[in-house]
Amino acid sequence: MKVLILVVDDEPDVTELFRQQFRRDLRAGRFEMAFAHSAAEALERVEATNGPNLFLMVSDINMPGMTGLELLPLVRTARPDVPVIMITAYGDAETRAQAEAAGAVGLITKPIDFTVLKAEIEQRLAERAGTA
Repeated sequence: MKVLILVVDDEPDVTELFRQQFRRDLRAGRFEMAFAHSAAEALERVEATNGPNLFLMVSDINMPGMTGLELLPLVRTARPDVPVIMITAYGDAETRAQAEAAGAVGLITKPIDFTVLKAEIEQRLAERAGTA
């Protein structure tokens, strides 16, 4: 079964950036990526994606309308099995505490350090393989 990573960010160039950074993994079929450009769209996708194939969500915090921090508890309620990593331009202690209190498993500051994100994904893939 394919594993899916859902990336949520209102900036259109983020889709291409993620596709470039993970092109080898995507070509190799290690996982798939889906993109939502708003929190509302992400919530629809989370609720529509049944089963264990939704593996991880990576979400920006600062988005128009519903923010990533407002989205986070809704995702955790709908899919408590799906870890969520938040991305923010503001990596201060208060933002980190808010994200963790709402159920985020991690917080990555912008500009995104893809080495850190890739390591996080690798760790989660290894954990999944160990429990499968």
